Amino acid sequence: MLEGRFRLHQRGFRGGMRLFVSQGCPGSLPVLAAAGRARGRAELLISTVGPEDCVVPFLTRPKVPVLELDGGDYLFSTSAICRYFFLLSGWEQDDLTNQWLEWEATELQPALSAALYYLVVQGKKGEDVLGPVRRALTHLDQSLSRQNSPFLAGETESVADIVLWGALCPLLQDPAYLPEELGALRSWFQTLSTQEPCQRAAETVLQQQGAAALRPYLQRQPQPHPTEERPVSNEPEEEELATLSEEEIGLAVSAWEKGLESLPPLRPRPNPVLPVAGERNVLITSALPYVNNVPHLGNIIGCVLSADVFARYSRLRQWNTLYLCGTDEYGTATETKAMEEGLTPQEICDKYHTIHADIYQWFNISFDIFGRTTTPQQTKITQDIFQRLLSRGFVLQDTVEQLRCENCARFLADRFVEGVCPFCGYEEARGDQCDKCGKLINAVELKKPQCKVCRSSPVVKSSQHLFLDLPKLEERLEAWLGKTLPGSDWTPNARFIIRSWLRDGLKPRCITRDLKWGTPVPLEGFEDKVFYVWFDATIGYLSITANYTDQWERWWKNPEQVDLYQFMAKDNVPFHGLVFPCSALGAEDNYTLVKHLIATEYLNYEDGKFSKSRGVGVFGDMAQDTGIPADIWRFYLLYIRPEGQDSAFSWTDMLLKNNSELLNNLGNFINRAGMFVSKFFGGSVPEMVLTPDDRRLLAHITLELQHYHQLLEKARIRDALRSILTISRHGNQYIQVNEPWKLIKGGEADRQRAGTVTGMAVNIAALLSVMLQPYMPTVSATIQTQLQLSSAACSVLPTNFLCTLPAGHQIGTVSPLFQKLENDQIESLRQRFGGGQLEESLEFKAKACSKPAAAETVKTAGPQQIQVLMDEVTKQGNIVRELKAQKADKNQVAAEVTKLLDLKKQLALAEGKPLDTPKGKKKK
Repeated sequence: MLEGRFRLHQRGFRGGMRLFVSQGCPGSLPVLAAAGRARGRAELLISTVGPEDCVVPFLTRPKVPVLELDGGDYLFSTSAICRYFFLLSGWEQDDLTNQWLEWEATELQPALSAALYYLVVQGKKGEDVLGPVRRALTHLDQSLSRQNSPFLAGETESVADIVLWGALCPLLQDPAYLPEELGALRSWFQTLSTQEPCQRAAETVLQQQGAAALRPYLQRQPQPHPTEERPVSNEPEEEELATLSEEEIGLAVSAWEKGLESLPPLRPRPNPVLPVAGERNVLITSALPYVNNVPHLGNIIGCVLSADVFARYSRLRQWNTLYLCGTDEYGTATETKAMEEGLTPQEICDKYHTIHADIYQWFNISFDIFGRTTTPQQTKITQDIFQRLLSRGFVLQDTVEQLRCENCARFLADRFVEGVCPFCGYEEARGDQCDKCGKLINAVELKKPQCKVCRSSPVVKSSQHLFLDLPKLEERLEAWLGKTLPGSDWTPNARFIIRSWLRDGLKPRCITRDLKWGTPVPLEGFEDKVFYVWFDATIGYLSITANYTDQWERWWKNPEQVDLYQFMAKDNVPFHGLVFPCSALGAEDNYTLVKHLIATEYLNYEDGKFSKSRGVGVFGDMAQDTGIPADIWRFYLLYIRPEGQDSAFSWTDMLLKNNSELLNNLGNFINRAGMFVSKFFGGSVPEMVLTPDDRRLLAHITLELQHYHQLLEKARIRDALRSILTISRHGNQYIQVNEPWKLIKGGEADRQRAGTVTGMAVNIAALLSVMLQPYMPTVSATIQTQLQLSSAACSVLPTNFLCTLPAGHQIGTVSPLFQKLENDQIESLRQRFGGGQLEESLEFKAKACSKPAAAETVKTAGPQQIQVLMDEVTKQGNIVRELKAQKADKNQVAAEVTKLLDLKKQLALAEGKPLDTPKGKKKK
């Protein structure tokens, strides 16, 4: 036994801790690194023991690493030992670190153990080693890339960094297993590996042998299960059925036999929906979309569609549910759009509110109310909250340096100015935020600012404004978060974003703007200003509810009885998780605050981003013109929902998922189950005599149904969809194994067996129809009509698999649910929405491109399509003017002028105007 001693002095700590580690034991790496980090806090004796040494008196098997505490207690878990050392050094626990530690134990370790076993024990190389762990490495790299900080939980290393570094070190020390494309992971690993505590730990445990030092340890471990060797794939995997106890099977069969009688009585849905004391009252919001644009698929999945799934699920649980949304209509963006289109702000709001409402109606979004923020109630509630904040000392006045356009004779609010980002150099940064690096910007910080209206250079002048004193509210916010987050279902990215803001320290935030279109500021001297949209937009949820019912306070001033779920993309988290809670806490009026904040990552389009101006991507008003039903769009968007990391819409993948998961799996099973009843039993559900195998299937489906409930209760919407497809696969396998089409031709016993299999299958189809309702409501209703399912069975989703179609039940006419998507159809859509050819996005067919363009043969495009081209012409005109002003190279200017003339020609065609012959300058 080798021993070494160093002091970890801590005030009031008597010393005497002892850490047992072993060479070649991977768990020793992180604990030694963590011990080194805590140096100087307490006295610690480190003992290097052999792999077979039993160092804990009451254990019969060897166990290292182990930390023996001063009082004689022992810590055995690697992460627990590391956490203890970090706590000694003054580190404070946080939710994100805990989530990383859980991920390391449940996701990373199984994959990493397989990879190291293949490498060291079996001598495999390359993809055989990297395959099992590639998905985990990619997830780690993407997480580090997204948060734009050097460590897993922020700017400083946490216990999660040390635990994950220690786990990965034996493998990633070999550059062959750290792919070059994982740049963020590579940087993180190298940063930690060069720190002295980590270097010393690696030298002690690996003895400069790399992963080979682990051979004795790995040889004592069981060989990884072959299923761990499966390549990384987005395709569903066939899962092994869980082992069931007789008790579980008995309970499942008992619930099945009770059937419809075990369902609760249907409750009429009141209007308006109001909280009921003693019941579960669920208030659901989706982030209010800006009124001035058309939502694309990423906007739709990020808030309204995700929230709709949860709202529909809540109603199936018979929870008292109110789901609301609306258009966010005030602010600079609306004024800017109004100028561009030559309309008043109110006309712009009216126009685009209707566009939004029509899109969401087509996508079958089940709002209880879809409102808007330009209402008297919005003014009343916003001004009341402001007055309460002001009277309690949470509003400051200060002079702000602002950009003023002398040509337009106005101060330029953030959306009226753009320039070069001071942080990343992006040339089209807005005056409030850079779209490229995501950093918040004060407009005066922009380099080379320009007025978006007249393109002149503004000057810096002073203006008086009001600020919300966030530092003064920070303690209240921290206390509220401390009470709310434990046990809540805030997504990890939401927790991380809020903690990042708090870690950097809150600063006063300006809540007024020099605009006309907005909620008026009720304070002398500020009559010419309005509230900044980020202050009053979230108050829109309250005012929209107030326009729905005059009893709105029963929802919004009732935190004891209301569970508030808010759905959004991650860029909206600060406003919902910090700004509005601070405003509400400061107002001291018992407001209902968010309990579960559900934030998605971003959905990209193919290999890039959605862009309306460039005709790239599918926008809400275009989806219905593709000929693909709304439920197919819903299914695919929810299948690729960016829950833990960014995801991308892919036409090829959409075709594959439609044809495999919907057509061949789900649709095939439900259609076969119904057709067997119609063809073999005259449309009447046959009697079912359950065998032991049938009883086990009942129990397995009940378990999967309960898993579905557990996932949706946590708002893990994408994962719950997998449960539906898993049950459908079980059903298909059940039919294939039992072959009722053959049994029906046999003797009496075979025919009875065919009846049992058919009756079971059609009841599984009935269950799937209800589970599908939150995801594909139209398909769900179609199945229920075909099966003639009772209203009670359609309206409630139980926690057990019930027999809802008993023997003798007569079903209706069965027909296929889904159609195959063809390659040429999808390729045509990919070209149409791929950008580059703007005529495609305006529904100009490829055939027209081969003929001479003639004004009389081109149909006039719609107003939205024309607006796309007008925006392009304006943008290209600005580019040409800038180049000329800078006296750029003549060839460069000529190329941009050619682009401008081409766009003007396309605009003329779209408007149905005759083409003018371009008039060039005469040569002198």
